[in-house]
Amino acid sequence: MSHHYVVTAQKPTAVVACVTGNFTSPTDLNLIIARNNQVEIDLVTPEGLRPLKEININGKIMVMRHFRPPDSNKDLLFILTRRFNVMILEGRMVGDTITVVTRANGNVSDSVGILSESGFIAAIDPKARVIGMCLYQGLFTIIPLDKDATELKATNLRMDELVVYDVEFLHGCLNPTVIVIHKDNDGRHVKSHEINLRDKEFMKIAWKQDNVETEATMLIPVPSPIGGVIVIGRESIVYHDGSNYYAVAPLTFRQSTINCYARVDSKGLRYLLGNMDGQLYMLFLGTNETSKGITVKDIKVEQLGEISIPECITYLDNGFLYIGSRHGDSQLVRLSSEAIDGSYVIPVENFTNLAPILDIAVVDLDRQGQGQIITCSGSFKDGSLRIIRIGIGIQEHACIDLPGIKGMWSLKVGIDDTPYENTLVLAFVGHTRILTLSGEEVEETDIPGFASDSQTFLCANVEHDQLIQVTAKSVRLIKSATKALVCEWKPEEDRSIGVVSCNSTQIVAAAARDIFYICIEDGKLVEKCRKTLPYEVACLDVTPLDESQNKSELVVVGLWTDISAVILSLPDLETIYTEKLSGEIIPRSILMTTFEDIHYLLCALGDGSMYYFILDKVTGQLSEKKKVTLGTQPTTLRTFRSFATTNVFACSDRPTVIYSSNHKLVFSNVNLKEVDHMCSLNAQAYPDSLALATKNSVILGNIGEIRKLQHTRKGAVGRGNRDVISHQEASPDVCWLQLVRIDMQGHDGAKHLRDSASTQAQNITCSTNILPKPGGGNSTTTNAEVGQEIDVHNFAWLLNRAHLKVLHAHQFVPPETISALMSAKLGDDGNTYYVVATSLVFPDEPEPKVGRIIIFHYNDNKLVQVAETKVDGTCYALVEFNGKVLAGIGSFVRLYEWTNEKELRMECNIQNMIAALFLKAKGDFILVGDLMRSITLLQHKQMEGIFVEIARDCEPKWMRAVEILDDDTFLGCETHDNLFVCQKDSAATTDEERQLLPELARFHLGDTINVFRHGSLVMQNVGERTTPINGCVLYGTCNGAIGIVTQIPQDFYDFLHGLEERLKKIIKSVGKIDHTYYRNYQINTKVEPSEGFIDGDLIESFLDLSRDKMREAVTGTGGLAMNGERKGADVEDVIKIVEDLTRMH
Repeated sequence: MSHHYVVTAQKPTAVVACVTGNFTSPTDLNLIIARNNQVEIDLVTPEGLRPLKEININGKIMVMRHFRPPDSNKDLLFILTRRFNVMILEGRMVGDTITVVTRANGNVSDSVGILSESGFIAAIDPKARVIGMCLYQGLFTIIPLDKDATELKATNLRMDELVVYDVEFLHGCLNPTVIVIHKDNDGRHVKSHEINLRDKEFMKIAWKQDNVETEATMLIPVPSPIGGVIVIGRESIVYHDGSNYYAVAPLTFRQSTINCYARVDSKGLRYLLGNMDGQLYMLFLGTNETSKGITVKDIKVEQLGEISIPECITYLDNGFLYIGSRHGDSQLVRLSSEAIDGSYVIPVENFTNLAPILDIAVVDLDRQGQGQIITCSGSFKDGSLRIIRIGIGIQEHACIDLPGIKGMWSLKVGIDDTPYENTLVLAFVGHTRILTLSGEEVEETDIPGFASDSQTFLCANVEHDQLIQVTAKSVRLIKSATKALVCEWKPEEDRSIGVVSCNSTQIVAAAARDIFYICIEDGKLVEKCRKTLPYEVACLDVTPLDESQNKSELVVVGLWTDISAVILSLPDLETIYTEKLSGEIIPRSILMTTFEDIHYLLCALGDGSMYYFILDKVTGQLSEKKKVTLGTQPTTLRTFRSFATTNVFACSDRPTVIYSSNHKLVFSNVNLKEVDHMCSLNAQAYPDSLALATKNSVILGNIGEIRKLQHTRKGAVGRGNRDVISHQEASPDVCWLQLVRIDMQGHDGAKHLRDSASTQAQNITCSTNILPKPGGGNSTTTNAEVGQEIDVHNFAWLLNRAHLKVLHAHQFVPPETISALMSAKLGDDGNTYYVVATSLVFPDEPEPKVGRIIIFHYNDNKLVQVAETKVDGTCYALVEFNGKVLAGIGSFVRLYEWTNEKELRMECNIQNMIAALFLKAKGDFILVGDLMRSITLLQHKQMEGIFVEIARDCEPKWMRAVEILDDDTFLGCETHDNLFVCQKDSAATTDEERQLLPELARFHLGDTINVFRHGSLVMQNVGERTTPINGCVLYGTCNGAIGIVTQIPQDFYDFLHGLEERLKKIIKSVGKIDHTYYRNYQINTKVEPSEGFIDGDLIESFLDLSRDKMREAVTGTGGLAMNGERKGADVEDVIKIVEDLTRMH
């Protein structure tokens, strides 16, 4: 039996739908964004978009619309999923928390219907009387909207139109009236149908318009009192209301399809249009007022500028729009009243989108043992190369060689009219050094009031323009302007201060068991209270929980001996709560902080682990105790601000940033090996930076945007690309890629429309050896008309991965296009070769009949063609196989030997496929992914020089990606978004059984995988992991998600499966779609339960539960073998296991 754990490391980033409305309250303006199976709710504020909530749907979202019931002052959300589940959602405020409630739900599938060729189309009546959907050919599905109904019941109405492109409801109609664009043998037509809701049938055809533009694909209903509909075509725009007709063919329209729109004003006079070229247009309706009402007199279209290729557009307010994209980054843009460089569009913010991920390569650019992913992302003009890593990147600006630092703080000294800091205080054993920052220059200086001959424990800017320095002997108060000492406080009997914490008005210091509370006044330090605790103080903190306050009501203390965290009240230092920490490791750093309006207490121990609690700032009580391992050495916790948010930096041998996302603490590694001390630094030359002390130096740098999976760099390769395919090669610094560029034919030849990486390469070469067209003819060049866009543009090129610079570009003359590529060491000569497979693509051929495999060598900054061989058909896949070239060519799998004469010679081939799209090799075994015949396992018999088919999966599947997990286990993804695992049965007793690859595990992922790749996103630390996982396979999807599949043993699978079953009952899904139903393996009408896979996303949601829900989930999960012993798992055990699983990504 095969057992696997699958989890999402990067959530989907492609936007499939977006709407703007009053969802969370009547006064809130919300932007709601749908990404695959997730819905994000944002609040539109004057400062920008503020995320409020993110919810998961157990289904792939195909349509999202909003509507407002007649008796409501809020909008509701309608969602339709790929498996025909429908739901109506409502946002409710419960205290300060937003809850999304399922008002109604249902399923609208038809067991005998033929799916519509145009996909899923849905519209809602403007008066919220009915929802209409076009899902099946010849059927129009309606759902009457009853106010109190909790079940959405669908009725299918028979319609004559079989091929429907768009559906909308008309405004201002007595009965719900739907209008459709449909196609028949005579062309495309617009027709309206009036619906009788009582009898649930079509009453009559209100009006129709035959023979509209042959490329018309979109309808825009115009609100009352104008009414009617705008029909959008590729070259023309038509307004029609049954009696009035107006058409225009804008000259600004290029040969590109308008695919989305947004209404700007409630009257319906202005609309924004976006097309597949990434052009934004404004459509204006000119009107006349007559005795018969308002009529349209003209239509104007103006081009506004360039945006990302839009999937959806929604108008927010005050000239701001949100552009949701599947092909490139989504955008927040502002419309300007005046053109800037010919554009009225001003980008405000970009939202990273990795979709679609066409290929990935796993590399270690920083040489730290941590994998980073290079993705080929985006499509058309928004294609790009992205570098992604787990954790957070520090962009280094300066480095100072200073070993032995024991503490570090930034100060503002002698300046009060600037927000910038100008001083860095560094503590060493027995002395303190002070550095002044003047521009980018760093000079050592002296502050007379400082005790420079002592080690500093703490220093800070405090009230009344003063500085604090704390040493083992005393607390010193210094005037910032004069730098002179004005007051000093010492503990009695020459006792030594051990630990100390302060804010701008309060100091709390401890000497052994005694703790002192001191207030900071103008020129004075006033001791207010002292208390003797039962044990010696190990650490303490007096950080205010409210950022707007300059004093704290609480002080938290970590104690030796009894290993506890104690909450004391101020000013009396009375103990109000004590929390025993389990174990024998003492607390070394303790901190109070607030994330997303939730107060936390963090307590780091000497072994690198950390406890964290929810803190009640009124009672001081701690709850929801959790533990996480950050490193292996003592950890120091410090706060800092980034992007207007307070976060926590954990200094240790594995530095970590702690932040909150969706009201859950997230721990992200930093791309540094070890950090001993850290402080915020906002200097004029280094604004919003951090100062980080390592073993031998101080690093000044900026921190990247805080996310768990960090997109660190975007290559300029995307400008002008239709798609990008990457391949990792032997050299650690060079990558080998393919891209497509769009050129336009002119009178004097083809010219590129925009600059792209391929046009900016250091060296450009061009193919000259052109194959003849099959069937005769001497030329394969394309006879394009002037002004026609042509794909001239297949390039193979190299770039330096560290700097994303193109070193060389190689152009293939059209119609030769690249179909596959790889890099490998061939034969015995030790050189790295670049292998490119091409094919000749002609519009009059259903598929290419001829192509070639070309071998290049890159040396001395030159790309040289070494050899080539002709192939009959398209080479879909190339793989290095024991120093040879393995190719999937049409229905053949062929092996080419690299001879001593540097030629490719075909060694053997096998023809048993429909189309060998994917190849993976391990040892002498080859896994083939076929177009529609699932997977086949081949073996190369080297002595005989032949391929032998070992086994195959006999179930038909249209494959999307394959991977070899181990010698006997094979992973695949097929076109219905299902994962499956087949296993070779070597112990089978009959030949028939041995020739089969039985399906042992299956799982519905809900997203289409384009690529599998072995590799890990995190450093592998042997001995620290408690979860028994084996191997790691990364995948990239069409919607921009990155995930992990790993193998787990039987007993661990059984434990997680029990936990999974409990979580299904405890966690109620939005939309009321059963989790088991969602993960069922379904191909057309065949449905089988998920088996052999654990849903890691569901397992990791365990950490979001309350303590009571956790206990409920753990009860009944059975025992687990831990440290060689089988025992019943408690909540703490399961938390540790699940947190360990999360550290895979």
